[in-house]
Amino acid sequence: MKMKLFAAAVAALAAGGAYAQSSVTLYGVADVGLEYVSKANAAGDDLFRMSSGNQSGSRWGLRGVEDLGGGLKGVFVLESGFDLDDGRSSQGGRLFGRQAYVGLQSNFGSLLLGRQQTAFYDFGLIYDPMAISSRYGILAQDAAFASRADNTVKYIGKFGGLTASAFYSFNNNGQEVAGAFRRGQEYGAMLNYAAGPFSVGAAYDEVHGTTTGTAAAPVDASGQRIRRATVGANYAFGPAKVYAGYRWAKAADGAALPGQVATAANPLGINGTSNLYWLGLGYQLTPAFSLSGAAYYQDFRKTDADPWQFVVTADYALSKRTDVYTSLSYALNDNGSLLGVNGFNTVQAGKDQFGAVVGLRHKF
Repeated sequence: MKMKLFAAAVAALAAGGAYAQSSVTLYGVADVGLEYVSKANAAGDDLFRMSSGNQSGSRWGLRGVEDLGGGLKGVFVLESGFDLDDGRSSQGGRLFGRQAYVGLQSNFGSLLLGRQQTAFYDFGLIYDPMAISSRYGILAQDAAFASRADNTVKYIGKFGGLTASAFYSFNNNGQEVAGAFRRGQEYGAMLNYAAGPFSVGAAYDEVHGTTTGTAAAPVDASGQRIRRATVGANYAFGPAKVYAGYRWAKAADGAALPGQVATAANPLGINGTSNLYWLGLGYQLTPAFSLSGAAYYQDFRKTDADPWQFVVTADYALSKRTDVYTSLSYALNDNGSLLGVNGFNTVQAGKDQFGAVVGLRHKF
């Protein structure tokens, strides 16, 4: 009798193991280079430095999946960003600052909970010609294209060539606060359609402020908000791929857009509107060597402080996992605009800036 019970238990465990398969994958990117930036401070001095995460943010992560049966899977991702030049954690020192979530996945889509990429981040990976590289590109114009949100519930569904996603964050940066429901609130969505060589997509994001002032005298800024909407398309033909995109942004209720310049009519530089346009081209010259280039122009309404940025990148693959690259960028400022090659307020008002980086990247 005992042998029969033992045999039955073994059979039950074996049957369970037939669908309860699980795996955990360690992965990462190590990216570092040497960068030159002109006019990098208020005195107009040049900067030469070692910089981490130029083409891809340096990171390590764990990705897990468990088959729960009936087409249902449990999934998780823990992804930690770090600066390779000094070994420090990125994303404000968070242990898993890039992503940290758990969820369920089925044929109907994925439902994920934790710190995650926003819809604008997912959009930028597809439609920015520079693939939202940390050095030079769309992130200099608007860092929302690489934003992540804490305390997020996110749905992702794939239906043939159509991908739909939506997310809601209870507080995109830190813990929720009793009695302050709107503080740090963020939500958005993305639709993307791909058919052969052609893709087209759109995304929306709305974020509320958290606090301003000082730690001793904080000011509730939850009433401030910024809305963004973007559309983009790309088309591949032979070894080439062309990109085009547009992003609208509107600050309201005392919020300020990144790069908004104060004027006589708007001395605080708040409640502004901007339109960002870009075009780009990628070209695979050989299986190992590729070139990409892009131009970005941002029009801040009711002001002439409208910057341009131009970027060119060359990449050579030494293997499937290791490549060397160089990127050049020029930020063109007129009428007091403040765009640097790595973002706003990194150059003197109205001064142009040049940046160049040479680096090495390894993926594992």
